[in-house]
Amino acid sequence: MQRDKQQQQTVAINRGLFLVRYATAEDEQNPPKILLAPDPDSTDDINFLLHPDHKEAVLWQPDTCLVIRATAAGKLSVHVIPTRNGGSAAATVRIEPLNQGKAAPLQFPRKKQANTPYDLGDFSILGHVTGIGDVTVNANEWIAGPSAPSRIEGISLEWPGKPSNLGIHYMVKTAKPQTTTGRKMGLGSFAGTRGKAMPIIGLTLELSGPESANFQFAGEAIFLGSPVARMTGKRVVVSGPTGREPLVGLRLGVEKVTVSARAAKSVPPNKPRQPESRVRVFRSRPKQIQSATI
Repeated sequence: MQRDKQQQQTVAINRGLFLVRYATAEDEQNPPKILLAPDPDSTDDINFLLHPDHKEAVLWQPDTCLVIRATAAGKLSVHVIPTRNGGSAAATVRIEPLNQGKAAPLQFPRKKQANTPYDLGDFSILGHVTGIGDVTVNANEWIAGPSAPSRIEGISLEWPGKPSNLGIHYMVKTAKPQTTTGRKMGLGSFAGTRGKAMPIIGLTLELSGPESANFQFAGEAIFLGSPVARMTGKRVVVSGPTGREPLVGLRLGVEKVTVSARAAKSVPPNKPRQPESRVRVFRSRPKQIQSATI
């Protein structure tokens, strides 16, 4: 920049963060000040990060700096102004881009092996509740339920972390036949109705596939005027005492079946020892009881 009069230069900058550094001044005793301002067309895109004690984008002497944040490409005006009559306007200003480096590519998890434990924490259920609308809860949380029973008109299950070789399906029964009544739905599909005041009166849940031996449904359902019904198993069918009561509370999850539980199911119950087929019967004398030896 030249000497003895105010100098001005316009610099084009891209979107990003920039450090504006007052590098050197020809007159170190009375250095000119550096005034920064966005071009009129870039006022909305260029902002300054200033020291708390300063109100203007001004650098007063070498070895000082401030930060510019540009949300879009624009132009920056740099003014070099002498601080005394006849003073120098020769200075060096550097504009250095700041960056945080290039983001590393996302590392996707390796495909899970058959014996790898799966995350059960992202299982969720959506229920459409009369007078309220859609309600989404996590596993083992109530939709409606004991503290706020309300008619549930439809449900949808989600499980992003579901094992690929495990199938989950569900069916609902409504008070009056609907298009989804009795239809087997998969994860993410909505079974039931919305806004028709047509509550669910029966619910069926099914697990299938090679991995189904390792999982089971676990939850509770409440039908109007009935006690809480506990649900556990790979296939669950639940309804009220007469089959006409509306569902007014549902809590559902999926849990791992332990090795001991599977073993207990696979072992048949002990049967009493079968008697030998040979039976000898002795006829008693009159007024004496009969006896049999087996």
